[in-house]
Amino acid sequence: MRVFTVIGPSQSGKTTLADALAGLEGRASINEFSDAATLRRFDYLGDAWGCIDIAGGTETLGLAAQAVLASDAAVVVVPPDPDAAVLSAPYLRLVQEADIPAVLFVNRIDAPAGRVRDIVAALQAFCPQPIILRQVPMRSGDSVTGTIDLISERAWQFNEGQRSDLIEMPDTAKEREQEARTELLEHLADFDDALLEQLIEDKRPATDEVFGLAARVLASHEAMPALLGAASHGNGMQRLMKTLRHEVPGPDAARTRLGGAPLAVAFLADVRKHLGKMTVLRALADGVAAGAPLGGAAPGNLTALDARTPVDRVAPGDFAIAVKSDHLAAGTLLTADGAAPAPDWMRRRVPGLRQLVAPLHERDDVRLSGALGKLAETDPALLLEQDPQTGKPILATQGPMHARRVAAKLAEDFGIEIDLAPVPPAYRESITRAVDQHHRHRKQSGGAGQFADVQLQVAPAARGAGFAFDEVVKGGAVPRNYIPAVAAGAEEALAQGPLGFPVVDVAVTLKDGKHHSVDSSDHAFRTAGKAAVREALKQAAPVLLQPIFRVDIHVPAPFSGGLVPVMNGLKGQVLGFEAHPAAYGWDVFSALLPAAALDELQRALGSATQGTAWAEARFDHYTEVYGREAEKLSAALTGEPA
Repeated sequence: MRVFTVIGPSQSGKTTLADALAGLEGRASINEFSDAATLRRFDYLGDAWGCIDIAGGTETLGLAAQAVLASDAAVVVVPPDPDAAVLSAPYLRLVQEADIPAVLFVNRIDAPAGRVRDIVAALQAFCPQPIILRQVPMRSGDSVTGTIDLISERAWQFNEGQRSDLIEMPDTAKEREQEARTELLEHLADFDDALLEQLIEDKRPATDEVFGLAARVLASHEAMPALLGAASHGNGMQRLMKTLRHEVPGPDAARTRLGGAPLAVAFLADVRKHLGKMTVLRALADGVAAGAPLGGAAPGNLTALDARTPVDRVAPGDFAIAVKSDHLAAGTLLTADGAAPAPDWMRRRVPGLRQLVAPLHERDDVRLSGALGKLAETDPALLLEQDPQTGKPILATQGPMHARRVAAKLAEDFGIEIDLAPVPPAYRESITRAVDQHHRHRKQSGGAGQFADVQLQVAPAARGAGFAFDEVVKGGAVPRNYIPAVAAGAEEALAQGPLGFPVVDVAVTLKDGKHHSVDSSDHAFRTAGKAAVREALKQAAPVLLQPIFRVDIHVPAPFSGGLVPVMNGLKGQVLGFEAHPAAYGWDVFSALLPAAALDELQRALGSATQGTAWAEARFDHYTEVYGREAEKLSAALTGEPA
């Protein structure tokens, strides 16, 4: 069985296309594995086929990558509009990184918003391989009524919901067809010297030879063929399916592409109520069978796509679902003895939306952590963290839609309703001037008392230096064994400063002090050190610090310039942008952004780039906040009026 994945931007007609292809010769076996992934198994002209349909949007690119990992080819569905070509950039980038054979399908060609030539040219801006147009449209006025195949030079007229009719090529289309065919042959000649010689000698190449060359070029991913059709009307489905049938390699090629060793690929996983963990497998070689080791242990149960019918053996290329097989992880390559990580291009995108998660009902507090852990095992695009300030769990997702899917999953399969809230930025404070502080700790409550006398200097340190402690005590005024206790107390005092936040970048020097031979102790000097530093911080002109993150945004090049006003509106500092070193037609836009603006960045990116860009943020440094803004932030934490 050969398998292809259907990917493309939202509303491009992917599901309609997948349904149309699977229904060409009757009913298909369909498994809606999740709201973002559907698997179909069907037959076409005596061959078994599998189709993986992934929902559009950059938030599901992780699932799309898993599906592509397990496929022999990808069908990239694009809208018939040159201005919408940029929406397909993430999917063209994915097939480029995966180095997998890919076919471009311009859908809804019956109502194009531009010329096919312009559509292909706009898409070419994001594809390093040449996009080779394999068909040209036939028109009647402003309507597209059929297509002409540029290799066979046959004209096909569309019929609503039925197979197209073979007709005589209209005279009005012959000139355009010859021009487009010449372009196609010239592109293919770049990969075949024999065809190049024939073109130079003005000889007509044999149709079968051209088809064979087109198949070799597709299999090696040296070029991307572009086909036309309208899935909702059943137009162009036969031509697309025949192209896949004749030109897409089988599972042996996929296994070679993945290193030659895996028996199977685990590429989708889910947790189902009453069923437990379910992992979708695609066998790439003989040896995947019930009871046989896979990934280091035997799977619990193997079923067909219906998740009910037991399967004893999985033929190479075919699908199966492993039920209650906790050792199998999505996005891994499986041998009998273990699992290998997926190739580098499958690396996980850093989730851009981080939210505090809490159960709506307190009774679910303990269950929530276990449920989130299970979901994280099946969803590689999901990360779980802990907020060091509140101790609450952080749910890190690819975006708002992904977060809503996780919340719905928790409610439906685990019976846990959750609240999501923004993660408060990790504000800090520091000081701007040095202060000498004396503090004497004396306590007498019967029996041995407590006595410690310290004289400290508390001074600002370089930004990012953290906490430093030194001592210049002379003459044993403070015995050596008590000095570590003073340092510990001083550091403990920095846990919360006068403004209500942890204090950073402070240097404390113990200059002098006194002790008592009976009443002094580690505890007394620790208490004295802590109190002295607390008193000094109030006098040392404290200042509020906000965390600044470096944000690297992966963005299609046409949108790069539009991010400058976005960053200015978020009070960010633009560092610049440059061409992505590996992704054709993409830039990396870099900026420094306050942590408080990271959530807003997610929404702003969606609007400014039509949902095509994503950001990777990492902490860079702290910077000072002054005036009214600092007062508001401090009041929000302490509960006092600003």
